[in-house]
Amino acid sequence: MQPLRICLVASEVTPFAKSGGLADVVAALARHLHAAGHEVMLVMPRYGRMAGLEFGEGPTGIVLELGEARFQAAVRTTPLPGSDLLVRCIEAPDLFGGEALYYGDEGDAFRFAALTRAAFECCQREGFAPDVIHCHDWHTALAPLYLRRVYAWDRLFAGTRTLLTIHNLAYQGRFPADLVERLGLGAERDLFHQDHLAEGYVSFLETGILHATALSTVSRTYAREIQESEQGRGLDGLLRARADHLFGICNGVDIDWNPRTDIHLPAHYDVDDLSGKRECKRALLERVGLSTENLEIPVIGCVSRLTPQKGFDLVPDSLPVLLQREELRFILLGSGEERYESYFHWLSHDAFPSKARFWRGYDEPLSHLIEAGSDLFLMPSLFEPCGLNQMYSQLYGTPPVVRRTGGLADTVEAADGQGRGTGIVFDEYSSHALLATLEFALYLYGRPDEFRGIQERGMRRDFSWQGRAAEYVDLYRRLPSL
Repeated sequence: MQPLRICLVASEVTPFAKSGGLADVVAALARHLHAAGHEVMLVMPRYGRMAGLEFGEGPTGIVLELGEARFQAAVRTTPLPGSDLLVRCIEAPDLFGGEALYYGDEGDAFRFAALTRAAFECCQREGFAPDVIHCHDWHTALAPLYLRRVYAWDRLFAGTRTLLTIHNLAYQGRFPADLVERLGLGAERDLFHQDHLAEGYVSFLETGILHATALSTVSRTYAREIQESEQGRGLDGLLRARADHLFGICNGVDIDWNPRTDIHLPAHYDVDDLSGKRECKRALLERVGLSTENLEIPVIGCVSRLTPQKGFDLVPDSLPVLLQREELRFILLGSGEERYESYFHWLSHDAFPSKARFWRGYDEPLSHLIEAGSDLFLMPSLFEPCGLNQMYSQLYGTPPVVRRTGGLADTVEAADGQGRGTGIVFDEYSSHALLATLEFALYLYGRPDEFRGIQERGMRRDFSWQGRAAEYVDLYRRLPSL
């Protein structure tokens, strides 16, 4: 079939700028679309933190107009690692010259509205007529509206459709309503949600949902969940109205996550020979300062942002009970809200210093070692649009303990003790349910043949990006008929 022309525009792309899974998804999707023969234009900011990179020259003298504000910009290019695809980085010191990706104030509205406009300017400067403009989260969700009202005159975009991917509905890009005028959209107030304008705010994400040709989320279950009031974050009615144009496509796993080749592991292993996993367990315990005297003691690992979304409100009334009465180890790598950091510091330093370790911050090699060296991986999320660690852990022979929500429901098959499943799953969001599920997980761990079957089934799962990219291509091709 005819290759597609796809413009991907996002606020972050791995490895140049990353605050979460969005960056990984955009980089992997772009890399695989390009490898499949499609023409890809990937556009992101050039942040101040990227000053040490080498860049090629691109178009200069671009003027980004937002109402009365004008910003001078240039385009710098750099290869996407693992590909010969050139990333277009928008150099605008007044907007992106700082170290921070996000400022958390209304200045972000101008920064990312400008980024979105810059993607269109790149297309015009290079004569790139995209079949699809694929925007991601609130940061670039104004692209469908800009296409409709600002660039409709240009025949370059006559065949262009738009896809907005919602990676996390919790972040909506809400700003004061007067920004509509200040972004040069004052005459188009009827194109925004009128009730919310009356309430004094405008939402970039909501605007994108209103105007995009189609919408996608990062799992099928999450696509259903956000149409309900519990997880709809005030947008469930609008999403139900657009249900026929809303699709769920799970994220994939990057090639760096493979226990046969992982450069961060002291020993490699695969589904047919797990001996290297035991060496990884020894190395993990040594790294965090726990005893390696008895490697049969189960290790529960966790790598996560410490936020309510990740289910950590369930831990204080469940995990200490287990640590008190069972011989096990718990290792957590993460950072986030101070109350969680303080709790896990207390758990590991005061309450159970010989059984638990909390490693504050993020450490890429350690995250890989936790996935490989643990026996079980904990993800008790309140909600989870997709999640990646539950996929990593299955591929690494580390059955995940997860709540059945969002992408966790789509990617983890519940073990039942009868020779089925790839992880241990619970439904009720309660400390009691988590404790009972962890007890069941330890019961399965104590049955080596059954546990080995769970590991093997998980390690044989296919979470590759090749299949996920193909799903996006199928959706892109459907856009003209939606």
